[in-house]
Amino acid sequence: MTIAWIRFALTAVAIVLGLISFTGAVIGNWRFGFIMNRMHAAGIGDTMALFLVTAGIIISSVSGMDILKLIMLVAFLWTTSPVSSHFLSQLEYYTNPRLDDEVERRDRNGSDGNI
Repeated sequence: MTIAWIRFALTAVAIVLGLISFTGAVIGNWRFGFIMNRMHAAGIGDTMALFLVTAGIIISSVSGMDILKLIMLVAFLWTTSPVSSHFLSQLEYYTNPRLDDEVERRDRNGSDGNI
């Protein structure tokens, strides 16, 4: 009986923390004006919140096959989410004509190009 309550508490904490992280991602997407900042907020929601919610479901699950499927789901999304975010940021970098108004570019040495 005690172990069931501990599992329930851990599940509830993980899911609530995941929902707080999702809420932060939604607020970040709503509040930020620049697309790169919005992508960063969405990336946090993809990785951290998804992991916490899935970890909560894994803690409460008893079937080994369900746990394996959830772990595979997290691995797939953790693999594809950064790739898609990187693709979208590269698209923004190369196609936005007003990017210099939003971003201060620096060269490889850390200077801004002014001597």
